[in-house]
Amino acid sequence: MKILLDECVTKHLKPFLLNHEVFTVREMDWSGLKNGKLMAQCVENNFEILLTIDKNLQYQQNLEKYPLTIVILNCPSSKIEDLKEFVPIFLAKTSSLDKHKAYIINND
Repeated sequence: MKILLDECVTKHLKPFLLNHEVFTVREMDWSGLKNGKLMAQCVENNFEILLTIDKNLQYQQNLEKYPLTIVILNCPSSKIEDLKEFVPIFLAKTSSLDKHKAYIINND
C-alpha cells in the first residue's frame, strides 16, 4: 500500500512499516498544505492511506469527497517510542480498511 505520513507523524516511523511504500509530507514537498488540499494531493498521487495522529481531521473534512483511507493513531505523542507501539495493530488492519473512511487505531 502507498502510505503518506502526515506532518505530525515522525519520519522515523517509516522503517517500521515494512512491505509498504511510505512517504512523508516533507518528502513530497507538501509541507504546510491544509488538510483538504493535502487529501486531494494524496488522491492525485495514488496514496491509499493518510496516516496521522490528528484526531480532528475526520471531523474537518468531507471524507466522501476523497477516495482515501484516513488512519488516526490514538497516540499521546508524536514520539517514535510511542508511535511504534501502534504499528502491529495498524499493519494487521490495513487489508480491511475502506476508502472514504477514517479509522482510529488504539493501542490495546
